[in-house]
Amino acid sequence: MKRAWIILATAILSVAFIGCPPKTESTGAASGGTEGEIVIGEYGSMTGGQATFGDSTHKGIMLAVDEINTAGGVNGRKIRVITEDDQSKAEEAANAVTKLISQNNVIAVLGEVASSNSLAAAPICQSNKVPMITPSSTNPDVTKKGDYIFRMCFIDPYQGEAMANYLTKEVGLKTAAVLIDVKSDYSTGLAAFFERTFIANGGRIVGKQSYAQGDSDFRSQLTAIKSTNPDVIWVPGYYNDIGQIAIQARDLGMKQPLAGGDGWESPKLIEIGGKALEGCFYSNHYHVDDPSPAVKDFVQKYQQRYGAKPDSLAALGYDSTKVLADAIQRAGTTEGPALRDAIAATKGFSGVTGNITLGPDRNPIGKKLVVLEIKNGQLALKSVVDPTAGATPATDTTATNAPAGTTGTTDSSTTGTAPSTATSRTQ
Repeated sequence: MKRAWIILATAILSVAFIGCPPKTESTGAASGGTEGEIVIGEYGSMTGGQATFGDSTHKGIMLAVDEINTAGGVNGRKIRVITEDDQSKAEEAANAVTKLISQNNVIAVLGEVASSNSLAAAPICQSNKVPMITPSSTNPDVTKKGDYIFRMCFIDPYQGEAMANYLTKEVGLKTAAVLIDVKSDYSTGLAAFFERTFIANGGRIVGKQSYAQGDSDFRSQLTAIKSTNPDVIWVPGYYNDIGQIAIQARDLGMKQPLAGGDGWESPKLIEIGGKALEGCFYSNHYHVDDPSPAVKDFVQKYQQRYGAKPDSLAALGYDSTKVLADAIQRAGTTEGPALRDAIAATKGFSGVTGNITLGPDRNPIGKKLVVLEIKNGQLALKSVVDPTAGATPATDTTATNAPAGTTGTTDSSTTGTAPSTATSRTQ
């Protein structure tokens, strides 16, 4: 009987050891070293309310990875990406990143788009000393979560100011109402930054209403806004809500333009909102018909692979991956602290969305911003804000198809300015 218990105990211990792989000795949970595949984690909204965010970002990441691997990898090692779907939920983003670090031993993490999801995941990466690069989360608090957290895009104070300047100084609007998604860090933050500059420019906020992500009926909020008769309705939300808000506003007889930020960016935006979005504006990270060689080359490769023009989220996913690979090469290792230092030292990296130099707060310095108008069911470039260049004319280019970020024919332009930035615009 005693021998039987010994055999049973031995069997239980064996199963336990087999079922729990040993943790690595490197800093944090991620494996370092100089041999074998380099395993990178990606988390994103592959399903759920912001599914096009995750899809576009993933395609940009994979295009970059395949290019890197075809060219021989990084320091002779191929990159492998493990992708986790966070279902467009902040709590699932935290779970996804925990799994990538503790189970998959990734050396770095790419993601997310939605700021609330990045804010949920960033502390986990920070505590494990695993670098995280968000391609397109614009809430300024994201990189404040720690010195292992980086981003490739401009931030909300910048785009909020730029849009307020454009609407007041270029379009000449005087009053605005604000409709905020109270469950979104992105929406609440961008609203505040827009309001600050709009008021500073002499404008008035005549009404404020709110909704929550997942709502489908916005009529009561819009009816309250209608009574204030604003020149513009500022809606810093995500594309899946914007289309419905626009439709319901037009159903109520409201003719004011809606305006917002880069959360509008999606091939689904115009598909959902249709004619209700005519004359509406939003800010974005790049323009698909930018004549620069980097953009033209990226667009051509993306179209050949995926059969569609890339939106800004694909471009930022691509740039994030290339910046990470460049940092790994310069670091000569995938160990967390050394890789973190190499990412932080990124300067003058030539990306699709512009030259990327990271500042001391781990945000890129001087990123270009474009303002797009929905015109005849397509996207037209209206203004360019480029802090790194003098004011140069931008052409009024109109999209040849509906997907966000897509533009086409040219027209004449005039030049305007925004405080502390160089601005070009067309009307």
